[in-house]
Amino acid sequence: MDQTTTRSVTALLDGEPYRTQLLSRGHEWISDEPEDHGGADLGPRPHELMLGALASCTAITLRMYADRKQWSIGPIRITTTMERTQRGAEVETRISVDVQLDASVPEEQRQRLAVIARSCPVHRTLENPIHLRASVV
Repeated sequence: MDQTTTRSVTALLDGEPYRTQLLSRGHEWISDEPEDHGGADLGPRPHELMLGALASCTAITLRMYADRKQWSIGPIRITTTMERTQRGAEVETRISVDVQLDASVPEEQRQRLAVIARSCPVHRTLENPIHLRASVV
């Protein structure tokens, strides 16, 4: 059975060079570029927001799974890293997701959580075909 979900974020850039106000479901946050790229460094860069989405989704997915299993795993720390290589118009991107758990988490649980980490919705979105459309209205 097909299931379709829709999410949206609105970006408004209307003042400082790159400071962009982001709005979704009543929440507001900002993105910007660092000073060495002409911004004021008032918020994360767009790629950092994407990495943050992957990191937070992974952490939330692991917490939900551990809670359902009633596993006490303590704090979850996720570090996402992106490496991009550009050759002309071609861009190759490699993203790493590193999960840090308390040393007391048993090896069997760690292995299962490693599998679960790859099943978070953002991870699955990035691994599967993405169809982008851009229009000016």
